[in-house]
Amino acid sequence: MLDKGGGLGQRCRPMSELPKAYEPQAVEAKWYAAWVDGNCFHADAASTRDAYSIVIPPPNVTGILHLGHVLNAALQDILARRARQNGKEVLWLPGTDHAGIATQAKVERGLREQEGLTRHDLGREAFLQRVWDFKNKHGDIIINQLKRLGCSCDWDRERFTMDAGYTRWVHHVFVELFKKGLIYRGKRMVNWCPISLTALSDEEVIMTAQRSKLYFMKYECVDAPGEFVEISTTRPETLMGDVAIAVNPNDPRYAQLIGRRVRRPFPAAEIPIIADDHVDMEFGTGALKITPAHDKADFEIGQRHQLEIIDVMTPDGRIHCPDCPELHGLDRFVARKKAAVMLEERGLLLKVEEYENNVGFSERGNVPIEPRISMQWFLKYPSVDEAAQAVASGKIQFRPKRWEKTYAHWMENLQDWCISRQLWWGHQIPVWYRKDLLDELKNAESLDTADHRDGRIYVGLDAPADAEQWVRDEDVMDTWFSSWLWPFSTMADLGESSPCLKKFFPTTDLVTGPDILFFWVARMIMASYEFMDDLPFQNVYFTAIIRDLKGRKMSKSLGNSPDPIDLMEKYGADGLRFGLMRIAPVGSDLRFDESSVEEGRNFANKLYNACRLRQMSGIGMQPLPAFELLRPYHIDVMAKLDDLSADLAASYAEYRFGEIAQRLYEFLWNDFCDKFLEAVKLDLRDSASEQQRSNTLGVFDAVMSRYLQLLSPYMPHVTEELSLRMEYVPSGAFLMQQPLPSRNLLENLDEVAIKRDRAIAASIYESAGRIRNLKAEYKVGSRKDVKLVIKGFSPWLEEQKPVLALLVGAAEILLDHSYQSPKGTPAAVTSIGEVYLPLDGLIDVDAERTRLTKEIQITRGELAKSEGKLGNASFVDRAPPEIVVQEKSRLQEWRDKLAQLEEMLAALA
Repeated sequence: MLDKGGGLGQRCRPMSELPKAYEPQAVEAKWYAAWVDGNCFHADAASTRDAYSIVIPPPNVTGILHLGHVLNAALQDILARRARQNGKEVLWLPGTDHAGIATQAKVERGLREQEGLTRHDLGREAFLQRVWDFKNKHGDIIINQLKRLGCSCDWDRERFTMDAGYTRWVHHVFVELFKKGLIYRGKRMVNWCPISLTALSDEEVIMTAQRSKLYFMKYECVDAPGEFVEISTTRPETLMGDVAIAVNPNDPRYAQLIGRRVRRPFPAAEIPIIADDHVDMEFGTGALKITPAHDKADFEIGQRHQLEIIDVMTPDGRIHCPDCPELHGLDRFVARKKAAVMLEERGLLLKVEEYENNVGFSERGNVPIEPRISMQWFLKYPSVDEAAQAVASGKIQFRPKRWEKTYAHWMENLQDWCISRQLWWGHQIPVWYRKDLLDELKNAESLDTADHRDGRIYVGLDAPADAEQWVRDEDVMDTWFSSWLWPFSTMADLGESSPCLKKFFPTTDLVTGPDILFFWVARMIMASYEFMDDLPFQNVYFTAIIRDLKGRKMSKSLGNSPDPIDLMEKYGADGLRFGLMRIAPVGSDLRFDESSVEEGRNFANKLYNACRLRQMSGIGMQPLPAFELLRPYHIDVMAKLDDLSADLAASYAEYRFGEIAQRLYEFLWNDFCDKFLEAVKLDLRDSASEQQRSNTLGVFDAVMSRYLQLLSPYMPHVTEELSLRMEYVPSGAFLMQQPLPSRNLLENLDEVAIKRDRAIAASIYESAGRIRNLKAEYKVGSRKDVKLVIKGFSPWLEEQKPVLALLVGAAEILLDHSYQSPKGTPAAVTSIGEVYLPLDGLIDVDAERTRLTKEIQITRGELAKSEGKLGNASFVDRAPPEIVVQEKSRLQEWRDKLAQLEEMLAALA
């Protein structure tokens, strides 16, 4: 928090000592408040720095944070924070979506359950006020949750798709596209949600595998009583709307029936048998009942043959057929079973078979949709060629690249977009009808620009001057019709000369899920070319779909979707971010396990404790000493930090976020803590000289200060805290605003010298690991009084003996080229020479021989069992493949263990 003097406020000042335990919740809340107070997230449109911009995929205004949001938001935050480090002027523009269907459904449910009212009881204006009240009460929940995660959005520019300025944009786009003849109203077969009572676009329908039933029945031929045509259907409840039986003209089974008539059982009617090439001869009986009002394929056949359309379904999915009182008013699924019984009673039901098929479900209502003929507004997509070419030419890069084929296929097979919704919450369609022609216009087969020119309808941004003579269309626009304008309409109000738009559009990156590639990404590209004559973004990164360890999608109903807020309370926001990033693959699903978040928390603790260790040797950043004073371990860790910087830059360029997290993890845990800090422990002891201590502390500070910068985009809170406490940032400054160093730590050092020192350090680390394994094999791993003898060594090893002894836990190391080891002395060949471990006085040799002999016998028994299993053809053939693979792996482990034990026993002979 900036104080009046321009520095950090009291709660964020450097302190003399880090507390014993890291408390992420307190640290994260403190630093987020400090960043906001310090205006760290604000983008300056007047800046001369290169721009970097990204717009957040607007979450539903009444939604709550789930793991998918966490993954998406964390990736965007990483990109934004990294861009700031690279000296860019960064705009990360936030906002929320009004979510027409979802939000209206929540408010209507509350009305129904709490007051016993419907929206129609209130009226449109009063109901919309209820929705705004609901939005104002709940709309900030997900925004505050994103802040809890550490998102560095420019909150001063937060937008909402129902803001007045944004609404103006949406209406403008409708009017302009209508004037171009791309928007029209027509009676078409649409996807209808019986729960939300609105039309849906094809993209809002989720095809779901279902176990259905296939009903086989027969219709009697009118001209030949006793002769029947057998048909099959999954929907007997719609047979009251049957207007024909269709067969394929190439099907010899039905050639003699074409042109004749059959009797529909209820309500009784004679319907024709027609021929149509689109009938699948392989489905069911090959004879298809045609119900144009309730099936898209039937509708198209009906249009070709000019068949009557009989609608037997109400908007809420109930049967509407007064001439069939047994079914009239029943729910569609109840009517399905009842219709089957009625057919059976008439002797017309032949059989019922189990049948697996794909059924379209409403994305929001989560019920099977109904194909329904309805008067709706449609859009012929604009700027299709430009949008398709932008991706095909590489102007817009998709990552992973495989999504480009999916995009191209969709762009080549576009269907007109149904953009009207039968809702009240949303952007009301800016079309007015003349009152004196209202009935005629409502029933018109189509409306387009000609009707506007003739004065029959009015389409405009504002109501017509003589508004009392007109009635506005009650429908609203599809929510996606507003969000496809998001990249540019968020940066400037309509007609405004906006420095923000000029500076930050087109945007740099978009991070989103592949499930809305068509809903949103493709449409944004078309809208941007149509209204801005430019692409909306340069790169699109598609996130992974998060699944549980069993491969199931996260859902509340399965109980496998943890609350991110609970995870942050338990492990910290940084722990959640880092843990999720570390398991995020490129181009495949993410298998979530809470243990990964726990590892993220443990990683933060490891980092914190490393800095506490440093503070125990003094406060204040030490300068980097002259390179000639440094030892191989100093040079090695600085070289690895330089390598890390280069590797991260390359991985950022390829959007390989999981690899970045893994490299950051490996450097701190393995290279810095497990190797470097262990190798220089002697320099930090009281017995060390002041020069030794100063040299090592200088290297620690040089490496750690840079490492915290590299880690900062992934774990912004803990790195900010440690940089301040360790005095790695200038007084009053924020780590997140510091540019990355332009030079490597070893920029001016001789390459040959670097290579030599790194080779020495690598030999010591590798050999130390082998020696520790040797000690463990002979059960003296924890002993610190062992003696080692090394022969075949290089001259430089003499100077490194103290470090090697520290790393392996040895009391004495002798360097002797002429050493003749007693028979049976354990030994290992390493990169520093032949290492011998005399066991005199360390173990009871006889007891060790007895132990090894007994363990060999046990191992041989287990080996025989495993060989017996795999030699049994019945086991190999019948066991699951993964069990057989597991047993083969176990067999090899027993063989390896036996060889090792026999070698150890021989060494004691």
